[in-house]
Amino acid sequence: MVSVIIAAHGHMAEGLLGSSAMIVGPSDDVVAVTFEQSEGPDDLLAKYAAAVEASTSEQHLILCDLFGGSPYNAAARFAAERPDADVVSGANLPMLVEVLARRMAGADLPELVEVARTAGKAGIKILSEEFTPTTTPTISDDEGDEL
Repeated sequence: MVSVIIAAHGHMAEGLLGSSAMIVGPSDDVVAVTFEQSEGPDDLLAKYAAAVEASTSEQHLILCDLFGGSPYNAAARFAAERPDADVVSGANLPMLVEVLARRMAGADLPELVEVARTAGKAGIKILSEEFTPTTTPTISDDEGDEL
């Protein structure tokens, strides 16, 4: 199994974890890492190390909120030293739900990385591009007078 670490600024990671549990149910070996304003990269590295240490999994996927942000930068440093970890940025609820569902089906780390990428992008929808308003034909005063 692959552990999942969700890392974000503020309490976004906790929110994603709670919301995903509403959809797919609670998941073992999934941890939210909160990056507080008073913390720095070393705090994040310690949190990632603690999450991996507490895990029974052999592979680890870190989903971060923002490419180039502190949670991502620390995760990249952490994963660069480990062949059993990878990092995906742009974490969102569709991404997390699909990752957790595929993880339950036995997906390995490379597959979950691709699932995260695909589901994260696919979860972005724009109303005006997805749904076109339906128009109802109007009946003019001249129509239907033949009878």
